[in-house]
Amino acid sequence: MKYQSSFWIFLLTISFGTLLLSCDSAGGEEGTENTAATEEPADTEAAATYTLTPFSASQAYPDATIAGVSYEGGKFAFDVQSTDYELGAQTPDAASKMCANSGKGQHIHLIVDNAPYAAKYTADFDYEIADGEHHMLAFLSRSYHESIKTAAAHTAQKITVANNGITAAEDIKDPMLFYSRPKGTYVGENDTKKVMLDFYLVNATLGADYKVMVEVNAEQEFMVDVWQPYYLEGLPMGDNKVKLTLIDGEGKAVDTPLNPVERVFTLKEDPAEKAN
Repeated sequence: MKYQSSFWIFLLTISFGTLLLSCDSAGGEEGTENTAATEEPADTEAAATYTLTPFSASQAYPDATIAGVSYEGGKFAFDVQSTDYELGAQTPDAASKMCANSGKGQHIHLIVDNAPYAAKYTADFDYEIADGEHHMLAFLSRSYHESIKTAAAHTAQKITVANNGITAAEDIKDPMLFYSRPKGTYVGENDTKKVMLDFYLVNATLGADYKVMVEVNAEQEFMVDVWQPYYLEGLPMGDNKVKLTLIDGEGKAVDTPLNPVERVFTLKEDPAEKAN
């Protein structure tokens, strides 16, 4: 009997030890899974790398005006009037903006339909427009390409063109969004670190009724409810894409011409900066 009791105690000891090892092993695997789950949200959060912040206050031109415009023989003629705004001049606060600036100075942004804008530094210039109906926007710009957002500083028309001239024109009546910047190629740290996002609105006031959705590289979205330029930061070198959509009060894309609109632009390192 003594030997039998010892035998049963021995079996119970082995079984209890095996059970403890089994529990420890299961607990270790569960701990590893929890650690992995904790890291995943951190990876997802790190993927949101772009920032969109309001542009700093800019030089104001309250009386800058496009008093009239004509298009004949393939040539535009703008009547630009102001006490202190001048085409071809540098905007006084350009150096403080830390973004791309035109060495040619202040200019007119001319947008026809969905094409990228043409920058024009004089009031008269040649420009080819195909025959047919078009949506045309022109506005006065600072030297660093920021639009002057006043009723007097722009003209927005639906035009009919034939034989290099405007044969009919009327003010645009639809709410519309026009893309302006970013555009083209940016080179060097000063131009690529902070890229200005700027757009132009016609017959639409941002707030409760309208918003603009900004989509960056199909990776991140921002909803904008104040009409002003913005600094876009965190962009990689190479090609980038911005898509703008005018959104109504119900969160739907507005059924209006040229909506949405998108552009691809390029950021490049300056070889001289890289060498240093």
